[in-house]
Amino acid sequence: MKNIETNRLILRNFSESDAPGLLAYMSAPRVNCFLDGRINTPEEALTEVRKRSEDDSQIAVALKEDNMLIGELFCMKEEPDTFSIGWNFNAAYEGKGLARESAEALLHHLFEEKEARRLYAYVEDNNFRSQKLCEKLGMRQEGCMKEFVSFTTNEDGTPKYENTFLYALLKKEWSSRRES
Repeated sequence: MKNIETNRLILRNFSESDAPGLLAYMSAPRVNCFLDGRINTPEEALTEVRKRSEDDSQIAVALKEDNMLIGELFCMKEEPDTFSIGWNFNAAYEGKGLARESAEALLHHLFEEKEARRLYAYVEDNNFRSQKLCEKLGMRQEGCMKEFVSFTTNEDGTPKYENTFLYALLKKEWSSRRES
């Protein structure tokens, strides 16, 4: 993908230099949906960034000032004009508006350059930060899927099913927000 710059960030493909940054937030994922992507060693991180560097749906989010990886965005196209989107950020960079800044740039890219008509995101019911980000982006909650998916287990070893919210945004909704 071509680089996208915001005031403070660069959205770009992953590179080998991102391995330490990826390890920093993927060694202890805070959201259950990222548990299966846990990375435990620098070698695993290097293997993962090499894999992601070939995948335009995996977007590295780096600070513009020093190119330090602080998180990631992802977007998967579903025919003909719908994208599933999401994000994962290092907790050390929370509360600074960086996730929102990068996500807004992604929305602009998808709606304007990729001609998306609809974007949606799945968010677990206990992931309050992502819910709030969806709302700040103008996404509306379309529903809650009860016991939708299991990423982990209960103490007795049985699957722990999580409720998952579906948030979505249409291009016409996004455009009307920008005009007002």
